[in-house]
Amino acid sequence: MKIILTITSLLMLSACGLNSPEQPVPENLPQYNIQTATGVSQGRLHASVDDTTGAEVVSWFDIPYAQPPVGDLRWRAPRELVAPEQLIVEREDTACVQQASRYGGVEGGAEGVIGSEDCLVLDIRAPKDFASKNYPVMLWIHGGSNTTGLKDYYDYSKLAAAKGVVVVAINYRLGALGWFTHPAIQGQQTGEDQTSNFGHLDIIQSLKWVRDNIAGFGGDAENVTVFGESAGAHNVYALLASPLAKGLFHRAIAQSGYTVTSSLESAYNLDGTDSFVTRGGWQITQKLLAQKGASGTEASNSEPSNSELRQQLRSIDAREFIALYNDKPDKVDYSPLTTADGIVIPKVGMVAALADPQYAKNVPVISGANKDEVTLWFALHRYFMETSYPFTKLLPPKVSIKDPDLYNFWVRTRSQAWKARGVDEPLSAMELAGYDQLYNYRFDWDDQEKSFFIDFPSIFGAAHGTDISFVTGDFKYGPVTSYIYPEGEARDQMERTFMNVWGDFAHSGIPDQSLDFKWQPYNHETKAYVRLDRDEFLSLQFETETLDTLLAGIAEDDNASQIEKCLLLWETLTNVGSADVARYRSWNNGQCEQLDARAEQERVAIDLIEEFGTSSVL
Repeated sequence: MKIILTITSLLMLSACGLNSPEQPVPENLPQYNIQTATGVSQGRLHASVDDTTGAEVVSWFDIPYAQPPVGDLRWRAPRELVAPEQLIVEREDTACVQQASRYGGVEGGAEGVIGSEDCLVLDIRAPKDFASKNYPVMLWIHGGSNTTGLKDYYDYSKLAAAKGVVVVAINYRLGALGWFTHPAIQGQQTGEDQTSNFGHLDIIQSLKWVRDNIAGFGGDAENVTVFGESAGAHNVYALLASPLAKGLFHRAIAQSGYTVTSSLESAYNLDGTDSFVTRGGWQITQKLLAQKGASGTEASNSEPSNSELRQQLRSIDAREFIALYNDKPDKVDYSPLTTADGIVIPKVGMVAALADPQYAKNVPVISGANKDEVTLWFALHRYFMETSYPFTKLLPPKVSIKDPDLYNFWVRTRSQAWKARGVDEPLSAMELAGYDQLYNYRFDWDDQEKSFFIDFPSIFGAAHGTDISFVTGDFKYGPVTSYIYPEGEARDQMERTFMNVWGDFAHSGIPDQSLDFKWQPYNHETKAYVRLDRDEFLSLQFETETLDTLLAGIAEDDNASQIEKCLLLWETLTNVGSADVARYRSWNNGQCEQLDARAEQERVAIDLIEEFGTSSVL
């Protein structure tokens, strides 16, 4: 069953790609030109973006915050850029190198890969009166599994205007150009260049740029909130865990985050020793060498030295290199990204580092998940859904759930496990480290509109990424936007709540100033959380589910088959948190020990593709 295959495929379709690129106002105004250490940025005045206040916003696009990581700077820490006199020109395309995907907002390209290594740029949006103000700063980190996505999808103009904040949105290196482990690279470098987490260092460098330059845009460098969704939230956790990010931010918000971390040994995976890792640094370089040998360009009877391999890795075209990871899109595989390298992420791993007082930032933190996270992937999967054509095949198919009990059980278990592993666990870790301003939420809003073809509230609900539009006030979810976000009071209430909570938190670190009740801080005993929903259901709740109770629920279920239980167990234990293969094998007296979950997932996927041409209903 190819439902949630790996951490990479799980998060590849982050909701960042479900928004359409913004269309900025075309007029540049000289009076809004700002000189920074990396160049002169030309500001654009936007017409009123807030119907309530009539406020206007100035935007600056594609500001470089580091030297381009090209040539010898590939797989090195980002270098400071000093070019105050250069005139910054907006770019047509700022995407970092990644697999082309309509979900990531980038299509086409040779070998299905697009983008450039020269992508370390950021956007800024500020209220029109920024020059005389000292507004809180919010730095947005996009999602996309750390393999896809870009800053351009998010227009935070309305948040900036409504809540009086300066919003910064950044790009950072993606995939194996951002996270890669091999002795041919790290073994011949020193200092921060020995990291495996170059993408995280990019984010840290962007925060240093904000610290040194944001005052010119009306931002307060002493009041910076980092916030992100999915992989962006994972990167927020990385900042909280990293000793290199100390003092660079003052509040943090993680929306639907996860804490997956690999060891250096597994990330390299010499000789494929770790069977869970299918595309480690060693495996990819072996593939590269095989391709070079097969083409006759590097025919050799012996393995190259690390110096020779280093030269090959640095000289290969970036798109060609990323294409090495994407040749078998229908296979179940796992490519390590965030690594406990002892430089950016402590050797103990992300969760343990979050629990260690020596790495604690002691800043206020909001973290939460969505009630129906996984429906973004399940809702159109043929294993759960069936189609019919009541009128004509010229119209879209009518999509319905094959087995509602099975679907709801799978969605509830996996989504609740996301909260347990991706929210409650890291918050409990930070509690151990001494944090005392931790705030937990669950996003429940599902006031969507039914279509004759799809019952969106029942099938999608509060899916992964549906929360983002309530923070931006820019409602986009592809061709189904009008159903996911129907205009009306329920949508208005949810937007108002999100903007108030996120904006007030950025100003003061207090999230409940606009609420009618106290948002009780999280602790591991009561597990207080706020249900974010329309006003009628907006309330303080207390979590009762844990990973243990969810696994017990799988054992007790009477509807799912034994194979389905094992596959659900596998997905629950190998996603969102670091893979716990040992627990999978020992669960319920070894009930699933003999089932190769990956092979079974692939078998089901192949069967569906053979019958329908695709595993999706569309």
